[in-house]
Amino acid sequence: MKAIALLSGGLDSTLAAKLILDQEIELEAVNYYTPFCTCTSKDSSCMASQKAAQQIGISLKVLHADLRYLDMIQNPKHGYGRNMNPCIDCRIFIFKKAKEYMEQTGASFIITGEVLGQRPMSQRREAMNLIDKESGLAGLVLRPLSASLFEPSLPEREGWVDRDKLLNISGRSRKPQIKLAQEKGINDYPCPAGGCLLTEDEFSKKMKDLFSHDHQQDNLMNEVKLLKIGRHFRASPKAKIIVCRDETENKKIENLVRPGDMILETKDHLGPITLIRGRADEEVIKTAASFTARYSKAKTADNIKVGFSRFPDDKEEIITTTIVPEGIYSQLRI
Repeated sequence: MKAIALLSGGLDSTLAAKLILDQEIELEAVNYYTPFCTCTSKDSSCMASQKAAQQIGISLKVLHADLRYLDMIQNPKHGYGRNMNPCIDCRIFIFKKAKEYMEQTGASFIITGEVLGQRPMSQRREAMNLIDKESGLAGLVLRPLSASLFEPSLPEREGWVDRDKLLNISGRSRKPQIKLAQEKGINDYPCPAGGCLLTEDEFSKKMKDLFSHDHQQDNLMNEVKLLKIGRHFRASPKAKIIVCRDETENKKIENLVRPGDMILETKDHLGPITLIRGRADEEVIKTAASFTARYSKAKTADNIKVGFSRFPDDKEEIITTTIVPEGIYSQLRI
């Protein structure tokens, strides 16, 4: 008997997988990687799942979000949470992907680390039942940490797994999981502070701004990745300014530049890379130059030279600017 484990790499999904492995079920893990994941450090590419899979000795398949996933983010059937988080639609989407992989690999059911009542939007009993039904997985989703609190799933009814060895954890406390981890010898797992950028106020504002202004739908993944870098300013309905915060972001933004983008840098002082995306007319360039000056190492507020060019053209022009006034900064900040 084979099952597919949805494995984020967090403690709950790791424990759920371990409980099923202990029942001698063949298990393969799937991780659905999205640009909104914050479950591990910013340099680990959200791949705590790799470490978790290695720790418990199972293989891992990573599935990557595509434009269909981003379309769901823009048009969620079941709406958003407090911010731009369409948690129910997101789970349905991921479950459908897991179902496809389950069928491809000859597995018979899905397991998840979900705990009843842990998340207010997607881990309510009604929401879980809805997600299972709309993903086409009704009866085929086993939640080992809370299974005793639900009607038996097909794997339990058929005797593929022993229901008496499954748990009845509920609510937001992590104490039962931490105790279980100690008993199972699982000691290396990320803290529970991770989650999704779409639940955060600041990032959600950037997403709303992106969706409410012109953007190329076929380039939307690039646009979303850009939201994770720098300070964002809405210069006009047709143009946005992004100012990097540090050298790491300077390097990241270079990989996201696309033809037509405008690049700005101070000439005589250390400073950020600034990107203009959209219609960069003379007024927008002046504004972007003043933002670039603001975050440079310039000691004075006047006569700061900023170079600008349009990618991929290497021809550079120079503009002399002053540091942007605080009022304009606050007015344009997204």
